[in-house]
Amino acid sequence: MTDDATGPDGRTTVVVITRDRRPELLRTLRTLRDLPERPPVIVTDNGSRDGTAEAVARDHPEVLLLRPGRNLGAIGRNLAVRHTRTPYVAFCDDDTWWEPGSLRRAADVLDAHPAVAAVTARIVVEPSGAEDPVVAELRDSPLTGPDWLPGPALGSFLAAATVMRADAFRSVGGFHPGLWLGGEEELLATDLLRRGHWLCYVPEITIHHAASPVRDSTHRRVLGLRNTLWFTWLRRPLPSALRRTWYLLRTVPHDRASARAFAHAAAGLPWVLRQRDPVPPELEARLALLEEAQRRSPARRYVG
Repeated sequence: MTDDATGPDGRTTVVVITRDRRPELLRTLRTLRDLPERPPVIVTDNGSRDGTAEAVARDHPEVLLLRPGRNLGAIGRNLAVRHTRTPYVAFCDDDTWWEPGSLRRAADVLDAHPAVAAVTARIVVEPSGAEDPVVAELRDSPLTGPDWLPGPALGSFLAAATVMRADAFRSVGGFHPGLWLGGEEELLATDLLRRGHWLCYVPEITIHHAASPVRDSTHRRVLGLRNTLWFTWLRRPLPSALRRTWYLLRTVPHDRASARAFAHAAAGLPWVLRQRDPVPPELEARLALLEEAQRRSPARRYVG
């Protein structure tokens, strides 16, 4: 734990990816700038066309702004992590912001538990102040862990609400470029678990989320379903991959968006099968438990 419990804390860098959400991003950056921890902040601008990058450069010279010139999706986080020099990285979306003190608490937890690769925060929806529905899924995770684990064991994480060891992130290659965006966390989390890391939920850490009105929920549903299928065939043993695919075929909305998702998933099967590397039985048993819990969760619906 740091000597000063209220002053700057240099253990964590905040990483934000953004595209065409200038007002939301500027609000988030103002909030991050005012945090008592004074974390360094890196923003990857994924090819914004609304003046986002220019506004960041003008109003927030303290931020390291990366401009790859195109939309990298989640891979923009990989680019940012390459520039971090702190042991921990806090992921944050342009419409989320960390509560004062939470980054310090997360760093304390990671300092105290070297086998934990990532801690996921409690998510509060703004302006209502209610907990996000996914919090119940995190709190009631079906996975078990060692007694020393600082919170419920998780099988995945939420990139907009997680603090992670930078070295662990790099050790598995970060977010997979093939998935691009949409449920991209599941593959990274599984590869961390495979290496013996633990992921957990820590309710004493809080992040706030005010959902941006600038979003295409149907497009995100297409990407999320496609990436669920790709993850399934990349890491699940054949019986589980077949079972999960059949379940999704039966239960997702039978509409144009779902048809697009399955078509895109089928088009990517050649590279998916080339990279297929099923997890061992003990990890598969944990993934099966998570799959069953996710089926009951109101926070996970392929609708929109």
